Amino acid sequence: MTGVPSGPGGPYRTVAGHGSGPYSDTKIRAVLGPTNTGKTHLAIERLLAHSSGIIGFPLRLLARENYDRMVARKGAHAVALITGEEKIIPPRARWFSCTVEAMPLDRRVEFVAVDEIQLCADPDRGHIFTDRLLHARGTAETMFLGADTIRNLICRLVPGVEVEHRPRLSQLTHAGACKLTRLPPRSAIVAFSAAEVYAIAELLRRRRGGCAIVMGQLSPRTRNAQVALYQEKEVDYLVATDAIGMGLNMDVNHVAFASLSKFDGTRVRPLNAGEIAQVAGRAGRGLRDGTFGTTGTCPPLHEELAEAVEQHRFDPLTRLSWRNSALDFSSPDALLSSLNQPSPRPELTAGHEASDMLALAALAANTEIRPLVRSRAATRLLWESCQIPDFRKLGDDSHIRLCGRIFTHIIHDGRIPAAWMEKQIGYFFHTEGTIDSLMQRLAGIRVCSYIASRTGWVANAEHWQARTREAEDRLSDILHEQLTARFVDRRATSLIRRLDEGGHDALLSAVTAQGNVVVEGHEVGRIAGLDLIAGEHTDADDARLLMRAARRAVRSEIPRRVALLVQDEDRHFTFSPDGLHVLWQGMPIARLQPGADILTPRPQVLDNPLLDNAQRERIRNRLQEWLGRTVREHLAPLFAVRAAVASTPSLRGIVHRLHEGAGVAPLHRGERYGAEMVRRLRGLGIRIGHYSLFMPAILKERPMQLRGWLVAISLNMPCPPLPAMSRISLPPDALPTPLMDRMGWLDAGPVRIRLDIAEKFILELARMTRRAPIPLPPLLASRLGVRREALPAVMKGLNMRVYHPRPMPADHYGPPPPVMVRFLPEPMAEKKGKPPRAEKRKATGQPTPKGGGRPARRSDSPFAALAALLNRP
Repeated sequence: MTGVPSGPGGPYRTVAGHGSGPYSDTKIRAVLGPTNTGKTHLAIERLLAHSSGIIGFPLRLLARENYDRMVARKGAHAVALITGEEKIIPPRARWFSCTVEAMPLDRRVEFVAVDEIQLCADPDRGHIFTDRLLHARGTAETMFLGADTIRNLICRLVPGVEVEHRPRLSQLTHAGACKLTRLPPRSAIVAFSAAEVYAIAELLRRRRGGCAIVMGQLSPRTRNAQVALYQEKEVDYLVATDAIGMGLNMDVNHVAFASLSKFDGTRVRPLNAGEIAQVAGRAGRGLRDGTFGTTGTCPPLHEELAEAVEQHRFDPLTRLSWRNSALDFSSPDALLSSLNQPSPRPELTAGHEASDMLALAALAANTEIRPLVRSRAATRLLWESCQIPDFRKLGDDSHIRLCGRIFTHIIHDGRIPAAWMEKQIGYFFHTEGTIDSLMQRLAGIRVCSYIASRTGWVANAEHWQARTREAEDRLSDILHEQLTARFVDRRATSLIRRLDEGGHDALLSAVTAQGNVVVEGHEVGRIAGLDLIAGEHTDADDARLLMRAARRAVRSEIPRRVALLVQDEDRHFTFSPDGLHVLWQGMPIARLQPGADILTPRPQVLDNPLLDNAQRERIRNRLQEWLGRTVREHLAPLFAVRAAVASTPSLRGIVHRLHEGAGVAPLHRGERYGAEMVRRLRGLGIRIGHYSLFMPAILKERPMQLRGWLVAISLNMPCPPLPAMSRISLPPDALPTPLMDRMGWLDAGPVRIRLDIAEKFILELARMTRRAPIPLPPLLASRLGVRREALPAVMKGLNMRVYHPRPMPADHYGPPPPVMVRFLPEPMAEKKGKPPRAEKRKATGQPTPKGGGRPARRSDSPFAALAALLNRP
C-alpha cells in the first residue's frame, strides 16, 4: 500500500543505487543500532538544521508525535503533517513529518530520512520501505535509521552509503519471568491480540488499580490520552501490542512479554530475536537502564535468546521485500503485469500479496468496472482507488466494493458526491457501543479521512477533512473514557502506590456501618464477625500491607463489635456444620473443646491479633452461657428428670448415667430391674430396654442434631451430616463407629438399627417367643428397613436364635416350612463371649449325655416331625 501514486520519473527515480542522476552527490548515511541510541533525535536535529526536509515514520502515531515536537521548535506555519488519513500542509511549510507511505516524493528538499528502515524485510509493507531506500534522496543529505541487521544489504544496494553504528545509551538486562501481579511499577506488558490485552488489563485493574492501553487500532488522540495516564503516573502499568516497539518513547523501566508469538496475517509464528529486542528495548530511556522478561502464562525466554537480546546480536537480513515502482498504466492488465514484474536483484523478493493488488485484480475482472477503464488516466485512477488502505480488515469483499464505488463515482461525476460522503461520515458520529465497536468505527472513519484527503476526489475537501476529524475526535474521546472507566481505578492505584512506598501509616481509614473497611476512600476489605477480610483485588502481599493500613480503623471497631457480641441475642449464635466451631454473623469465632462431661463443652476463642486477653475472656464467658442455655433448651427432658430425682437416691444413679450419655446409657451385664422400678422410670420418661436405658424424648429430631454435635465434640472429631429421622437402619460404615455407638445406633450385623425402633421390636419378639420359636413375621423386613434376604443375619446380630428348616424330602408335598426365630434373654454385650453349651456343662460339672449333646431320638418317635420343623440336630 502506498499513499501516493507510484510511477516512473520524479526527482529520485534515476538514482536508485546506480550512481547517476541529479542527486548522485548527496550524502547518504545509515545510522544503525539498537533501541535507545538517540537515532530519531539525531535525525530530527539534522532535519531542522537544513532549510527543508522530510522524515518518514512507520506509524501514524509516530508521525503525529514528532510533528508536535517539530511544531514546538519551528512553529505550526513551518511544519507539515502528511499521513494517509491526515494532511496539515501550511502554504510555506518547510519541514514534513510523514508516514513512509505518504512521503511526498515529488517535493525537492535538502534532507530526507526514513525511520525503522529494517522494515524493508516486512512481507506486508516492506516494498514501500525498500522503494524509499532505493529512490528517496535529499539534495544535501539522506539518512536511514534502523537496526544493524540491515547493514549488509544497505551497503550492497546503496553505493557510497556511510554506515554509522550507535551504541545503546543504557543497559538492557534480562530479568526472567515474573508473576503478573508482582511486576514492578512503570512496567509495560506486551500482548499480541486485543483479547489478551483486555484480559491482562482487567486483571491489573482488580489487582493493581489499573493500566493504560496502547494498540495500533487506537487513533492518535486516544493513544495520546492513554499514554498521558501512564506518563502522568495516574497508573503505573501499560498494556500494549508490539506497536510500542516502533519508537514510541515512554517512561518504561521493565517490559514483560505475555506471549512470544503473533499472528502475522497468515499464520501464528514465534517472534524472532530482533522483534523481541525491538519491543524489549522500550525499557529504559536515556541513560537509565531497563529490564525485560516474561509474565503470565508465557514460557520463559531461552538463555541463548535472552543473551542475544542483551548483547544486540542478531542474524543479518538476507532478503528485502520489493515491488516494481515503474508501472505501466496503459491498461489494467499491463498494470498488473508491471506490478508482478520479477525483481532485478536476488536480495529483493516479492512479499505477501498486498490488499491493493488484490483489489486491482478483482476490479479489473469486474464486468461493470472494466468497460470504464479506457485510458491511462482511468487506469491510474483505478490503481489509486485500489490503494485506499483496508483499515477495517473485515475479511470479506466489502473493501473491494468500496474501492469500486469510489472509482465509479469519480469516473462518472469527476468527484465523490457530497451526499454519499455525508452518509458515510454521519454513521461514525454514533458514539454508543462497546470498546470493540468504537475501535471498528475508528477504523472506518480513517478510511473516510483518507478519501477526504486525496487531492481532487471531493469538492470542498477542507470541509470533509474537518468533518472526519470531528467524528474521529469524538469517537476517540468516548473510547478513551470507556477504556479508562473499564481498566482504571484511580483510587486503588493511588492507594497501592502509597502502600508500595511505605506510606501506610499516614493513610486515612475507617469502617462503614455495613462493615466495609475503607482506606483513603477506597474499599479494601470488610469486617465479618471479628475478622478483617481483604478485598479480592489484592494478592497475599498486598493484603498484608492493606491490613496494616487499615489496622487503626479496625482496632477502634473491634471493641464495639466485642460489646455487640456479648450483648447479642442467643439466636445469632450457631454451631458450624461440623459442630466444632461457634459462628457469629456467619463467621467462626471459637472452637469447641471437650469439657467435664458431654453436656458441657468448652469454647476456645480463635486466635485473632485484633483481640486482647480481656476481650477474649468476655467472649468466652458469653459463649459458655449460650452453650449452657442451648443444651438445656434442646435436652430439656433430661434436665427435668435430673431435677425430679434430686431427692431420690435410688434413681439418681440411673439418671446420672443417662446424663453422661446425653439421654442414652447401655445396660450392664446381669442388670435387672423390678416391676416397681420399671414403672417409676417409665413415669419419668425413661425406657428400660434389653440393651439400653434411653429417653425417647431425647431421640427426637430437634435434640438429635445437638446430640450429634455434643458427641462429636466429646470425641474431638468433626460431626458428619446426620441421617434423617425417617431412617431406621444404616450401613455399618455410614458414620464413624464411636459416633454411631454413642448416638444410639445398635449393631445388628450387616446394618445398624436405631435404638428406639430396635428396642420396641425386640420387646415384641421377646413376648411372642417366650414359650417357643415363631416364624419370621411377614412385614419385619420393611419395619426394620432392610432387604428380606438380609433379615436372618440381622436377627442373629440382634441376639436372636434363627432356625432354618431342613429341605423337604422329594416324596413330600406342601408348603415349605418357615424360618423360625426366638429371642435369647442374654444381653447383647454378652453373646460374643458366651461359651458353647457343652463347654458350659463341662465347666459346671454337669454330665454330658451319651452320643454328644442330647440323647438320640428314635425315628418313629412322634416328636421326630416336630424336631424337623424346629430344625434341631
